Amino acid sequence: MKQLGRILTAMITPFDASGAVDVAEAVRVAQFLVERGNDGVVVAGSTGEGNALETGEKLAMFGAIKKALGSSGTVIAGTGGNNTRQSIELTKAAEQLGVDAVLLTVPAYVKPTQDGMLAHFGAILEATALPAVIYNIPGRTAANMLPATFTELSRRHANVAGIKESTGDVNQFTAILRERARPDVTFWSGDDYIFLPSLAIGGYGLISVAGHLCGRELRAMADAFDAGDVATAARIHQDLTPLIAALFTITNPIPVKWALGTYGFAVGPCRSPLSAMPDTLKATLEPLIAPYRP
Repeated sequence: MKQLGRILTAMITPFDASGAVDVAEAVRVAQFLVERGNDGVVVAGSTGEGNALETGEKLAMFGAIKKALGSSGTVIAGTGGNNTRQSIELTKAAEQLGVDAVLLTVPAYVKPTQDGMLAHFGAILEATALPAVIYNIPGRTAANMLPATFTELSRRHANVAGIKESTGDVNQFTAILRERARPDVTFWSGDDYIFLPSLAIGGYGLISVAGHLCGRELRAMADAFDAGDVATAARIHQDLTPLIAALFTITNPIPVKWALGTYGFAVGPCRSPLSAMPDTLKATLEPLIAPYRP
């Protein structure tokens, strides 16, 4: 399943002056990200304000971005939610539009049991032939998918491509990697700050936020690590650390969306209930993004 890509960015969703999704600008952002070192994009994830998007808006972006990228970049559609039936229908619709895979997030707010997660994901996976990346992010969902649960899900369903793991817990990373059911199950770090440590214990890729700004550098870090040049990989990691930290000073995607706007994209503000970018954080972030501006 590694053909989905190693460096992927969970892209922001641009809004126009009226507050509507700007599909044409979303296409332009996706093309820019692929040109700047990403293998593909995740559309309508948490960085894309997926919870604030309506079904029609998501489908419009899925179709337009995949049509524009073609074979140059993969499109992973964020179709998982906390309503199993709606997730199935959105996944089926995304498949009809030709996306390469879907992102299925552990259901938020409802706090499902591990058996509930198996049933929820299993129902979606049985309804599609698409590869699926399971997204575990307890900080947003208030529910942690345990490594054994992910292993069992992968054993039951051949279209589990891998996991986007955002616990930040190296022990959990290790358990997932040790227990995975199939060698083709891929581990993507869900957090930029721990990408290099994840590679050291057998991880493969990254689904990134910072990749909006520094996709080339993230790829160079992975390439250096693969080549055995750990010193170079460590230097790149250290150089990126202040930028990555600043991007998560307040709720993602507020900072990264503002930052991409300084690159010349008409991204618009975040939708309610997210707030505007504070002026003090703009002043902090500006010199950090300047070296990576095209």
